[in-house]
Amino acid sequence: MKENIRLSFQGIWQHKMRSFLTMLGIIIGIASIITIVSTIKGTNEQIKQNLIGAGNNAVVVSVFQNDYQMEFEWTQVPEGIKPVTEVMRNYLSHMDGAADASLFTSRNYTEGVYYKNTAFNGGIYGIDSHYMDIYGYEVIYGRGFTADDYSRCSKNVILDQKAASSIFSGGNPLGQVLEIKGEPYTVIGVVSMRSDFQPVIESMQDYYMYAQTNGGNLFITNAAWSVIYKYDEPYSVAIQAKSTDDMAKVSQKAGEVLTANLIPRELQEGQQISYKGRNLMEDAQQLQQITNSTSQQLIWIASISLLVGGIGVMNIMLVSVTERTREIGLKKAIGARRSRILGQFLTEASVLTTIGGLLGVGGGIVMAKLISSFMGIPTAVSMPAIIAATAFSMIIGLVFGLLPAVKASKLNPIEALRRE
Repeated sequence: MKENIRLSFQGIWQHKMRSFLTMLGIIIGIASIITIVSTIKGTNEQIKQNLIGAGNNAVVVSVFQNDYQMEFEWTQVPEGIKPVTEVMRNYLSHMDGAADASLFTSRNYTEGVYYKNTAFNGGIYGIDSHYMDIYGYEVIYGRGFTADDYSRCSKNVILDQKAASSIFSGGNPLGQVLEIKGEPYTVIGVVSMRSDFQPVIESMQDYYMYAQTNGGNLFITNAAWSVIYKYDEPYSVAIQAKSTDDMAKVSQKAGEVLTANLIPRELQEGQQISYKGRNLMEDAQQLQQITNSTSQQLIWIASISLLVGGIGVMNIMLVSVTERTREIGLKKAIGARRSRILGQFLTEASVLTTIGGLLGVGGGIVMAKLISSFMGIPTAVSMPAIIAATAFSMIIGLVFGLLPAVKASKLNPIEALRRE
């Protein structure tokens, strides 16, 4: 085998231009496939990131009636739902695939929040001590909530940057007092997400949902939530998965655990009330299926060039057999078996296409990087695709080199030696 490989490289080097032109179809085909796969993989990762938000792998599990999340600002709290305890939160944070969990309540659209004569139009959240870490918030100035704020139900509030800008117009909000449902809350800090994420808005519904909270968010402790809102309001649970692929599993498991332990059977069956999480990964997968089906069509089109390249390899190997007829006859005359001649030409065809495949992989990676740089399209190089492309190029050499190799192995040594 080593001798066959050495002879293959020697033959390719002796006919450098011819060998390169023969490999060109393989190079173009493999480069096209690598570029397509890299682009689609990058797009799929971006779809995941867009739906997840800031890339924090957080999924929210809330109380649903049938398929609709219950909005307790407008809906009466069903009787009999048990509160989510710290023990339950701790259990959820240690589930398989979960990294942390947080208990919170929220209003996506607030009324009755004022600073002097300025009304605030955004979201308000009653959070525990884990919420900021799960969603990647960090304090820009001021301070966060302390254990004392929770134990005393302190009337303190934290603002995100949007809320601080919309309410105070660039002024210093620290120490200022907001009126929330008639209760005074003192601003103690301003926070911002560690990564600045902007949602992708593709429909009027996306625009409407984004516009509702475009004024920013306010945060108070969940202990102080009942001062201004319903005291018996069930918590929602934000669970941070260890990876994006764990989100669906964690969401489903948490919903099942919370429903089984906190909602009486008669509510589950009679009013169809349960804890559920919106499966963002399903939404991502639906979009990814569209891109994947498109990529498969493009890959089939690119594979045509591999077929053309394979035919080119077969053609040049037939020419090589004709050129080396006397060499083949001499080898057979001194005792070379058919299998040795067959192996030599198959090896040469495989080496030729494998080199073309490797050059195609390199070209595909470069093309993917150029597309990403100049067109802003995300790309992600796929190692399985590289391995598969290289193996496939070798198989092309074996398949399309088989006919010339068989022809060479069947040559009659006497007739081969007579040819000029």
